[in-house]
Amino acid sequence: MARITLITGGSRSGKSSFAQRLAEEEAGSRLFLATCPATDREMEMRILRHVRDRRQGNWDTVEEAIHLADELHRSDRYDTVLIDCLTLWVNNLQYEALQGRRVLDEDLMREETERLLAAARVHPGQVIMVTNEVGLGIVPINPDARQFRDLVGRCNQCVGAAADRVFLVCCGIPLQIKGK
Repeated sequence: MARITLITGGSRSGKSSFAQRLAEEEAGSRLFLATCPATDREMEMRILRHVRDRRQGNWDTVEEAIHLADELHRSDRYDTVLIDCLTLWVNNLQYEALQGRRVLDEDLMREETERLLAAARVHPGQVIMVTNEVGLGIVPINPDARQFRDLVGRCNQCVGAAADRVFLVCCGIPLQIKGK
């Protein structure tokens, strides 16, 4: 049974760097499960920088925008899996639903998150998930943005409740808020 760790915080707070350091403290093989599609040149450059930052740490990388649970089931040969990030996963799920003229509500988000957590629980090693804390600002002005905030909040609550450890990263400083 995997040890599940959730790392949350604001944008550019140092979450990904902390998650990588945490993963690299453990011996064994590592998989970086990336959820961010390269939608433009600037995003391509960000992705390349992240890949470069992991070059020294014995990492394999798989890009999967939607089917994280399926990919996690296929990753049982890795001692540590780092999923970065759940916020973009929710974005990708919401975008896919909107393109298909379907509604992704909080109940469906909970179901998707529980599928991911079920896959994480049976993983033989450590699973680290990174997310953004999106609910600390003002209420968004448009319905899609409010729905996104609510979906990420639902996902984060589900993962936080199931995780063995939860860290909040602020100004590059990790604060452990759950677990030993």
